[in-house]
Amino acid sequence: MKNACGHLDFGLVVPAGRGLENINLTARRGNPKKWEGAVNVIADILMTNRPRVIFIPHEQDGHETHIGTHQLVIEALRKMPAHFQCYVVETEFWAQMRSPNLLVEVTADNLGDMIMALSLHAGEVKRNAYHLRLPAWMMDNVRRAEAVSGHGSAAPDISFATVYRLRKWKAGKLANVLKRGKILSCSENAGLLFS
Repeated sequence: MKNACGHLDFGLVVPAGRGLENINLTARRGNPKKWEGAVNVIADILMTNRPRVIFIPHEQDGHETHIGTHQLVIEALRKMPAHFQCYVVETEFWAQMRSPNLLVEVTADNLGDMIMALSLHAGEVKRNAYHLRLPAWMMDNVRRAEAVSGHGSAAPDISFATVYRLRKWKAGKLANVLKRGKILSCSENAGLLFS
């Protein structure tokens, strides 16, 4: 992970110095005290960094750690002061979400950078060549554009994209921010979504 983030020039905050283990709903039920400790670790990171945007897997992403991560971050957000606000961008990987509202184009150059970075996440690609399958997955996301923009709408003139659900954490809960689904091309300023 460190090598992948370094290639992309991303900062990396490793929770509790080594990362968190057993982040899933079974562990949450089985050891609530340990789970609460993990929630507090994430809440401390949020309090320290005050992010404007957080990316998390959606609540039914089909992998126990992804589902657990979603729940962990939502519970950490609930510990934030009432005035705290940020955008929450829910991602999908293992399972498609039922109500995506944002499709974001990925350029071929950006995709190349992502493939290279993912190839450096050695532990993950050792067991599954995710980096080699990434272009096909992003092309399939473009095929699914109608799930975002409405069935029967015209297909976007892009090759690669990611599917998200954009919401805002405000007053202690997630709120919708887009009245209808949006397809964002690289020529548009993504910052406009987070103003």
